[in-house]
Amino acid sequence: MKTKIHRRTLLRGLISGAAVTIGLPFLEIFGHEKRASAAPDGLPKRFGIFFWGNGVLPDQWVPAQTGTSYALSPTLKILEPHQAKISVVSNMKVPGVNAVPHWSGPIGLLSGAPPLASDPGEFSRPTLDQVIAEGVGADSRFRSIEAAVQPGAMGISRNGPNSQNPAESSPAALFARVFGPEFVKPGSTPIANPTLDVRKSILDAVTSDARALQGVLGATDKQRLEQHLDGVRALERRIQKLKETPPNLAACNVPTPPKPDYPANAGRPPMSEISRAMVDILAMTLACDQTRVFSLWFTHPVNNTLFAGAPAGHHQLTHDEPGAQPEVGKILGQIMTELAYLLSAFDAVKEGDGTLLDHCAILCTSDVNYGRQHTLDDFPIVLAGSCNGALKTGQHYRAPSPDNTSKIGLSLARAMGMTMESFGVGDAKATTGLSAIEV
Repeated sequence: MKTKIHRRTLLRGLISGAAVTIGLPFLEIFGHEKRASAAPDGLPKRFGIFFWGNGVLPDQWVPAQTGTSYALSPTLKILEPHQAKISVVSNMKVPGVNAVPHWSGPIGLLSGAPPLASDPGEFSRPTLDQVIAEGVGADSRFRSIEAAVQPGAMGISRNGPNSQNPAESSPAALFARVFGPEFVKPGSTPIANPTLDVRKSILDAVTSDARALQGVLGATDKQRLEQHLDGVRALERRIQKLKETPPNLAACNVPTPPKPDYPANAGRPPMSEISRAMVDILAMTLACDQTRVFSLWFTHPVNNTLFAGAPAGHHQLTHDEPGAQPEVGKILGQIMTELAYLLSAFDAVKEGDGTLLDHCAILCTSDVNYGRQHTLDDFPIVLAGSCNGALKTGQHYRAPSPDNTSKIGLSLARAMGMTMESFGVGDAKATTGLSAIEV
């Protein structure tokens, strides 16, 4: 007879005779890899995603030449000061059926898997940032940091099916989270916080109850409970990190606190101002080794953001603007300008003999290729940073024939030091990386 568990079931434990509880995720019953090593020079490697919605204009995106002596395309020209530290990768295709416009692309690219069978717009496996965070996240206070520029955007980082890592879209809230009272500057003496031991004890107490529960769960529920326990373990590691003296990172400085709010003007959010506040916080979050994995979701898939000077929302223009879509081109110019700011901010942080950007691998991409047609071929991809020499930069590589984007995911994970044999499943599975971007 199938065991039934009430949806309000709690994980329970005792601390000094007092009962403590932690809730469960949704389960059907009622509902990765080895840790990566540090960079050879002792400074940590970091992985990031810079993402925007609604795609690109292909004829203005892909550079005309390949190799190392190439000119950046009109859309990418703003990145010219950083050309030596980026690689443009073209003619890569997201495998699978384009069942849900704007979602099939990021699902295939970031997870290397088809969507959830019951929901073609939902991820069935973790996104690349979380795959990498599984390997390197334990080494820092936060397993990963998710931030958004579009007000209210939640990002698309996933731990697995229906398990989202919500992005923070308030610079003030992100600043408070990272650089609030619990922040300890690397090399300084941490301030003892008596509540940490209590929180750690609560986690220890309920974990044994959770292990007992696994004996009556089906395979899917076991996976969901394991993801939930991963969050518990992450909190344990964060608590432990707070009780230790962090490494001495000379580049670490608390950034200037951002404004408390960034109100829209006539429905137009100040995207540049929000983005730069977020970037400044993220740069020091990484420099202070508070996390080694981040994502900056500039805009959400299918977003209809009113950009400065645009006559209509972004998504609407990708479909309704006739001809060569100059207004869409201007919006892409604004987005690339903010990507250029991120690269400049990271490159300005000196670390050892290089910069923060040199110690990063940043995947810059969108949800489709040509926004008007929702295409998934020749997917827009820029890679920034050499990940401390693990990745080639200063080139435009164009695959001779359409190639699997999962190869990029595998190469990026390996560049971060993870010992992965493959990335993705089914038609999207890659057992070899993209050698053209690997050192």
